[in-house]
Amino acid sequence: GINLVEESRRYYPTAEISAHIIGFTDIDERGLEGIEKAFDKQLQGENGRRKILQDKNGNPIEQANILEVAKSGEDLSLSIDIRIQTNAYQQLKAAVKRYHAKAGSAVVIDIDTGEVLAMVNQPSYNPNNNKTRVPNATRNRAITDVFEPGSTVKPLTAISALSSGKYRSDSKIDTSPGSLRVGGRWVRDGHNYGVLSVSDVIKKSSNVGVTRIALSLDDDEFLASFYKVGFGLDNATGFPGETSGHINVRKNWSAIEKATLSYGYGIDVSALQLAKAYAVLGGLGKNRPISLLKINGPVVGEQVIDPYIARQVIRMMEQVVSTEGTGNKAQVEGYRVAGKTGTAWKAERGGYSDSYVAVFAGVAPVRNPRLAIVVMIDDPQGDIYYGGDVSAPVFAEIMESSLRTLNIAPDLTNGSELKVASMEAGQ
Repeated sequence: GINLVEESRRYYPTAEISAHIIGFTDIDERGLEGIEKAFDKQLQGENGRRKILQDKNGNPIEQANILEVAKSGEDLSLSIDIRIQTNAYQQLKAAVKRYHAKAGSAVVIDIDTGEVLAMVNQPSYNPNNNKTRVPNATRNRAITDVFEPGSTVKPLTAISALSSGKYRSDSKIDTSPGSLRVGGRWVRDGHNYGVLSVSDVIKKSSNVGVTRIALSLDDDEFLASFYKVGFGLDNATGFPGETSGHINVRKNWSAIEKATLSYGYGIDVSALQLAKAYAVLGGLGKNRPISLLKINGPVVGEQVIDPYIARQVIRMMEQVVSTEGTGNKAQVEGYRVAGKTGTAWKAERGGYSDSYVAVFAGVAPVRNPRLAIVVMIDDPQGDIYYGGDVSAPVFAEIMESSLRTLNIAPDLTNGSELKVASMEAGQ
């Protein structure tokens, strides 16, 4: 005969907005993607067993003792703030559509705790609709995909320079005539910036400047900051498919390989890894574990970079977002923002293509950094493809909304410092 059996099924209220975080299950409620897969054992319950008496037709007529007690699955509280997640999703989706880009990712991290407050990707999918679950849409690109971050790693070269003791923020570097021959290859700037301080090298995003710095440091001095922020290691979130990225360092590597690494080529990172690196900077050198689950209580973290040096580099990055900087479109009204643009050619078999990855990474508010955000747009089309033009405005929208959502006080008052009045006892 034919019988009807009632079964429950998952329903995801936020649909494509948080699809890449939560994931989905199969018909037997086994996790296939996202948190559903990463924490499948915790979420799965255990069926119980009860002894019953039945009549000849199989109908229960008496319930006897319980043989095994049923157990419910555990509850998980995610670190995601759905308000920030929703806004980040909307801003990223609009940008990918505006620039006819192939894909995009955005990550928001709470610097004080290491919690991921938002993680969104394009294209996305509706986990409630099986027809939209195509491989190109279901993977969490912010965790699984890597890209060469370009100039967003130049602040790390500055950290290595200051940590070596060979440089100060005002040390002078001659970038004339705007190009430098290294091992038979040319490193070039968009302009001849002449003599620049280390701080101005970051502000102007000078490839020649960071190359001269990198080549003046020994390998260990130069690479130290890259390893300290977690490049080349996965973030141990437990998320399926998480990448560790790669730093292309080998024994007896060439001078040009070292040079290009200083401005973001020869290194692969995920959007989450880059966001964590900026969270370390924003945390004044403290490396806190990244978590997709809600954390109760403070997270101490490990001090991996001198806080004074981290503060100096943050101030360098603040100049990037100034009116004269390459990232001026990342400015947020009422808040001081520090960040770095990145525009990198996409690697392909045998070399590089004519396509670009546009990136902006930054922290705010500068006085006491609370949020680190990365926006990556993959292969924007048309004449506008620079990180400062494509990704920086998206960063600004996400940062402004997130700061106000979390009631984080502004730290920019048109150049005048806020003063808080206090009264002595008895006055």
